[in-house]
Amino acid sequence: MKTEILMPKLSESMENGMLCCWLKSEGETVQAGEPLFEVETDKVVIQVESTKAGKLEKLLVEEGDTVQVNSPIAIIND
Repeated sequence: MKTEILMPKLSESMENGMLCCWLKSEGETVQAGEPLFEVETDKVVIQVESTKAGKLEKLLVEEGDTVQVNSPIAIIND
């Protein structure tokens, strides 16, 4: 089943964040709880873990893009 990974809300005031880098590439296997990407918000860079396990099927956002909270950024197929 395909699952959209969304830009998380990492603070009360966060409305968007810049995706700094992907820690996995399309086609790679991802485990739940494994670091998946880094987000910059309020001048802090935070590593975000995957909430799902499976194959990282599609990256919807490029490194350096600013994304609104709860917007899809990737698809994982379990």
